[in-house]
Amino acid sequence: MPYFLCRLATEDGRFLAQSFLASSAEDCRKHFEGKGYCVLSVHKDWKHSPAPSLLFEKRIKDKDFIMFNQELVALLRAGYPIVKSLELITSRTKNVHLKELLNKIEAAVRSGKALSEAFAPYERESSKVYIAALMAGEQSGNLPGTIGRYLDYAKVITQTKSRIKSALVYPTVLIVFALVLMGILVNFILPRFSGFYSDFGAQLPGITRVLISLATALRAATPFVLVALVISALVLARLKKREKVLLTLEKLKLKIPYFRRIRLETAISLFSRTLGLLLEAGITLLPALPVACQAIPNKFLVKRTRHVQEDIRNGGSLSDSLGRTGFFTPLATDMIRIGENSANLHGMLREVADVYDQRIQAKVDTFVSLIEPVIIIFMGLLVAMMLLSVYLPIFNIIQVTR
Repeated sequence: MPYFLCRLATEDGRFLAQSFLASSAEDCRKHFEGKGYCVLSVHKDWKHSPAPSLLFEKRIKDKDFIMFNQELVALLRAGYPIVKSLELITSRTKNVHLKELLNKIEAAVRSGKALSEAFAPYERESSKVYIAALMAGEQSGNLPGTIGRYLDYAKVITQTKSRIKSALVYPTVLIVFALVLMGILVNFILPRFSGFYSDFGAQLPGITRVLISLATALRAATPFVLVALVISALVLARLKKREKVLLTLEKLKLKIPYFRRIRLETAISLFSRTLGLLLEAGITLLPALPVACQAIPNKFLVKRTRHVQEDIRNGGSLSDSLGRTGFFTPLATDMIRIGENSANLHGMLREVADVYDQRIQAKVDTFVSLIEPVIIIFMGLLVAMMLLSVYLPIFNIIQVTR
């Protein structure tokens, strides 16, 4: 949805220029005419138009969506109607994609839909958990409280993701920096020595010749490698639309050493936290289970939970059914069993999620602490190789000139 720049005239003869987000120029014109302005011209406002999103970039950031819900809870608790709250929040929202979404939500609510029904077509931008929480809040008559519990859930998930990303930043920066230095050395510095030595009819030292040969081979192969990568990405993206291929890829992810345990514990944590939130919001166990299962990021693991809802419907216990999935640990199932027996399932599910979040963070910290020395050794060897490839030709210059 683009921005439009409108030149307006007021009844007292003043001229205004306002930028407005609308689906079309006609909708923009109707909006201002409805407010009593005389619309002189309408055209696209390229200055405020959003930059195109990257292929894998998330259009609505988690922090923006959390901020929207925090403002919504505050306004609802202050007694504002939903439509007025959405209107006020939309007018202050800076994220263009979120503003566009809120405009659609506001229009749907004005037409008579409930807030959960208005968000239902935009599951990708919000999430099944959020829509289920809204539905539970509407049914219980405590929408602000339910959104508040969702905010606690969303903040924990966001913080966990942020910690994992920040832990991997340092090793990534070191590797990229080392590769950039290597590229500069091989492509710009060593070729000068090659030309200098050839003028004297001499050969470069062996390590320098190896690096130059490697750089030459990489430059020659780069176009073919890029084409192969693009074709592979397109083929993979097409194949991933097939469920069988997608499940095979997801299963392969679980075979990666060390990260297998992190992925399994992440699945347990997200399932437990999501189910606990929905139960606490007032949704019964059977309707909450499919939503909680979909919160698991690995589709292969999601498939292994398909029998859980049917087991519960047939009178089985949640802990026993989860134990048969093959990836829920005895610790998790024992804690869930305690929650079932003590009639505090939602509280125990939250405890399970907290335990496994801590374990995940510990594993990530351990991985980073182990990978840092490896990267430092790698960079040390790389620097030594670069120094030798540069200084050996310099040390041999005297012999060459003689």
